[in-house]
Amino acid sequence: MTHTLQPVSALRQRMTDDMRMRQLAPKTQASYLRIVREFTRFPGRSPDTATVEDLRRYQLHLVDHGVSPVSLNAAITGLKFFFEIALQNLGDSFATTSVFERRAAKANSSQCRRLAVFLERCHPHSCAEARRASTARASCAWR
Repeated sequence: MTHTLQPVSALRQRMTDDMRMRQLAPKTQASYLRIVREFTRFPGRSPDTATVEDLRRYQLHLVDHGVSPVSLNAAITGLKFFFEIALQNLGDSFATTSVFERRAAKANSSQCRRLAVFLERCHPHSCAEARRASTARASCAWR
C-alpha cells in the first residue's frame, strides 16, 4: 500500500519547528498537533483565524462532551502554545513578506496575544505549569 504525503502547511511546519527548538518530547509534539487539528475542525476554518469566542465555545464543547479535566488542561496547553509561540512570530519568519502582509501579521499577532491572555485567565494553573516546563526545556534555545 502506498501512502501519498500531503504537503505540510507553513503554519504547521512553524509549530513543529518551534516545538523541536524547545525540545518538547515527541509525544507532547504529537499531542499538541492533534489538539490544534481537532480545534481546527471545530470552527471549520484555519486556526489562525480563531477568535476568543471560538476558543470559549470550543472549551464548552469539550466540557459538554465529557472531556476529563486532565484532557481539558492538555488541550488548553496545546492551544496556548500554538497561539502564544507558533503564531506570535509567524510574521517574523518570512523575510520576503510585503508591507501589507507584515501589517496583517502584526494585527494577527495582537489577536493571538488576546487569545493567549484569554486562555491564561480561564486556566491560570495549567498555563503556569506549561510555561515553567517550556522554559525549563528551552533554557538553551533562542527565543
